[in-house]
Amino acid sequence: MEITICSISAGTGSRKGGVALVVLLVIFAAGCVEDYDTAIPRLTWYVFDEPSGAFQQAADNCSTASAGAYAIDIALLPTDADQQREQLVRRLAARDSSIDIIGMDVIWTAEFAEAGWILPWPQKARARIASGRLQPAIESATYENKLQAVPFTTNTQILWYRTDRVASPPETWEEMLGQAEALGEKGTIQAQGERYEGLTVFFTSLLASAGGAILSSDGQRVSLAAEPASRALNIMKTLALSPASDPSLATSREDQARLAFEKGDSTFMVNYTFVWPSARRNAPAVAENMGWARWPAVKKDHPSRVTIGGLNLAVGAYTSHPEFAFRAAECLASEENQRTTARLGGLPPTMIKLYDDPSVRRTFPFADTLLAALKDAVQRPRTPLYNDISLAVSRTLHPMNEIRPRKDVAKLKRSVTRALHSKGLL
Repeated sequence: MEITICSISAGTGSRKGGVALVVLLVIFAAGCVEDYDTAIPRLTWYVFDEPSGAFQQAADNCSTASAGAYAIDIALLPTDADQQREQLVRRLAARDSSIDIIGMDVIWTAEFAEAGWILPWPQKARARIASGRLQPAIESATYENKLQAVPFTTNTQILWYRTDRVASPPETWEEMLGQAEALGEKGTIQAQGERYEGLTVFFTSLLASAGGAILSSDGQRVSLAAEPASRALNIMKTLALSPASDPSLATSREDQARLAFEKGDSTFMVNYTFVWPSARRNAPAVAENMGWARWPAVKKDHPSRVTIGGLNLAVGAYTSHPEFAFRAAECLASEENQRTTARLGGLPPTMIKLYDDPSVRRTFPFADTLLAALKDAVQRPRTPLYNDISLAVSRTLHPMNEIRPRKDVAKLKRSVTRALHSKGLL
């Protein structure tokens, strides 16, 4: 890359010469600074505002490791996933070339790839990226048999319970409901029941655990087989009507469930891993008696299968530096940066070996339970129209206490079918 060297001379000892020098500097400074700034390509990583500083540390590590080939700047997105997606969709639809690397929610893969907003990974890199990573994480970054991103962090829900009230964790939803109701006021179950993405996740996990799916494996047709769908809906309604249900279930999200559990009046909660460090910090007496287990099964002797979450790193289709962006994204998702992100940010890694790493296990004492759940994790429907399908599910099934299991299977099929034929992306 050419760098222009600007040299300016002026006489000394003269006021006139000094003024001339200042004028010339003003004229030429902008051009000189621009050449200097572009000597090293600066890649912009659009990602949510991660508060621990782990993402910034990863960006700094990779900038240094590039030995002057590139530098990574972070452009912060909102913490809310819907707002993140909306900002990115608007920019990408406008062919924004400033987006070099995207911190992409696992549910955006099909939509962004179908729209041509991200670049598929070079085939020669796929085996290297997949090696040692969780297969469901790789699947979450794949669309139409092409790797569209590199898996960086992952997550899934597990069951949290009070060890001072329950001798052993329940294996099924039926067993948990029975234990909770027997405990009376202290037996409350915390779950996500508001009309939003979390309700779709809840239903998808119950449906998969019952042996069903919303769409066919190719994402082209509605599935929703009657028997597993009815099982899932029966559990949702039974929970909502149970005395063990939190009265605010219909407006509960992950954070509301966390806060309610930390008050000490609940015995069970299905939620993500962030609740562990939060309880240790905000409610140490609760954390002292906080156990974990696999998400409850729908059918006895059939382990639950829960939806996978996480963050994948994709390369924007309009970047001016695709080669550097691929290199940088792979560096950001490296073993060392995943270790740091797990330790500082509490975000589970996608590399299997790290679940045996001492520093990761200190952060996640439940690492074995989490890894087992992640290995069996399922995808939400992999379709460019996922956003519409999720809305169709959450709107049909909210509030859960009004679900009519047999009738709502047919209603759900109609709603999802309409969503599957939608052409809207935003």
